[in-house]
Amino acid sequence: MAKKEIASAIQYDSGKNDVPVVVAKGEGLVAEKIKEIGKESSIPIYKNAELAKKMNNLSIGQEIPPELYQVVAEILSFIIKVDTAKMNEYE
Repeated sequence: MAKKEIASAIQYDSGKNDVPVVVAKGEGLVAEKIKEIGKESSIPIYKNAELAKKMNNLSIGQEIPPELYQVVAEILSFIIKVDTAKMNEYE
């Protein structure tokens, strides 16, 4: 039996929140749709199955709990690197 896809999306707005919040989460077809929307919107996708399971236990609109700060910081660093690389391509 194939593993069921799990996906979540976070948003961080330093003007509104102290930490990132969950804006989408789901399994199966919902997870596939989350990933599709991310790709269409040129949002980098960070794959981490263990984190996806933990994020899927959170509620939409919930702030990331302190025990996930380190890994979420790694994700944000990854996104900054990807965005910087994209910007450098256009210079």
